Amino acid sequence: MKRKIVEIDAEKCNGCGLCAKACHEGAIAMVDGKARLVKDDYCDGMGDCLPACPVGAITITEREAAPYDENAVAQRKAESQAKPAAAPHICPGKMARAIKRETEDSSLQFGTPTLTSQLRQWPVQIKLVPVKAPWFNGAKLLVAADCTAYAYANFHQELMRGRITIIGCPKLDEGDYTEKLTAILQENDIKELVIVRMEVPCCGGLEMAAKRALQESGKFIPWQVITLSLDGRIIDS
Repeated sequence: MKRKIVEIDAEKCNGCGLCAKACHEGAIAMVDGKARLVKDDYCDGMGDCLPACPVGAITITEREAAPYDENAVAQRKAESQAKPAAAPHICPGKMARAIKRETEDSSLQFGTPTLTSQLRQWPVQIKLVPVKAPWFNGAKLLVAADCTAYAYANFHQELMRGRITIIGCPKLDEGDYTEKLTAILQENDIKELVIVRMEVPCCGGLEMAAKRALQESGKFIPWQVITLSLDGRIIDS
């Protein structure tokens, strides 16, 4: 029969595994570091996996395919639960690595800061920050992956200075940021949007959510994406 079904572009897929996690039917699995449609009759064609993909590698197409089999999906889920848990897919961003730097004095010296914090509000977590707040009005908004402040040494002075900062991690936080960010952009007079992410694929979820929020807000706001390398360099801006 001809019906709607998921199609995955292997060239675009970055292997983050977020789509497999989002697929309630278990129709998508990670094979050799790429997302794959396991079996046609496991896919209901609803596309729950689409918003999870940070690189737009998933689309819904209409083609000849076996009909969706709800019983087969239920049996697959039951078998999966009965089996010992498989080793989780490892996102490239979770691969351990050392960053070599010149040796510095690591002794703690409290009370004599050489730099001033540029944080202008609290809370900073996207999930905790209010949708509407006085400090959002007329603000330049910085949406940053939480690892970026640790990777980039001059984060406060160069990126946070003069901006309201909110942070998150699409790999660890439950749900999608799009709805919250859209509301913030719609409810406040935001003058500028800067997105700061790490080079790892998982961070693409934050970038995509911010871009979708800007689109859905219906506002024309200057925006920019800054990408940091794992050793703390700006590699794209």
